Amino acid sequence: MSEQTLIPASSLEFLKVLGQNNNRDWFNAHKDEFIEEQTHIEDFAGMLLAELNIHDLIETPSGKKSLHRIYRDTRFSSNKTPYKTNWSGNFSRATAQRRGGYYFHIEPGNSFVAGGFWAPNPQDMKRIRDDISFDPEPLRKILKSKSFVSTFGTLRGEQLKTTPKGFDPNDEAIDLLRYKQFLLSRKFTDAEVLSPTFLNEANLTFKNMRPFFDYMSEVLTIDADGLDQI
Repeated sequence: MSEQTLIPASSLEFLKVLGQNNNRDWFNAHKDEFIEEQTHIEDFAGMLLAELNIHDLIETPSGKKSLHRIYRDTRFSSNKTPYKTNWSGNFSRATAQRRGGYYFHIEPGNSFVAGGFWAPNPQDMKRIRDDISFDPEPLRKILKSKSFVSTFGTLRGEQLKTTPKGFDPNDEAIDLLRYKQFLLSRKFTDAEVLSPTFLNEANLTFKNMRPFFDYMSEVLTIDADGLDQI
């Protein structure tokens, strides 16, 4: 993959100024600038999608389709500012056998590339916990691997403060069983986002999620007899 700067400094600067002028009048007066900067993010997302498709099968049809709207839903929020101050998007894996999702977030001082399982449904949550309780070592091996630790540090996500219903508080895997979310995240500085290597590094971050995704996909789609659960 050739290295090139895909996200210009102006794309971060636009977000900074938007944060200081988060109102419809200012945004409408700078709509052309917004469209220009968003085009840079679309191009980045398109190239990231192309790289991602080399080592995974992605359902999201284009970089443009991966992007989230900049307009905030303020109906149920105390924060009534109308616009997000970040660029973000996600890529969905293709077929029901490929679980997990990819996400990127570009924001001055708070950029990261992430993925995982944000809100497993109760049925999936039970399958995951049952498998972990039966034999936690396959998951622990992934979480302790050199590529995982160097990329993500540790598994993240909300956890129960008590023991999940139906499990023993003395279970050897109780630390893993308490997870309600299973998230992987790697932070990037502004300088790294603007660097020619950012596309490579974002793609590598996604690639290093695969052992974890493959483990979870097998747990969620194949039963103890090796039969498809979908």
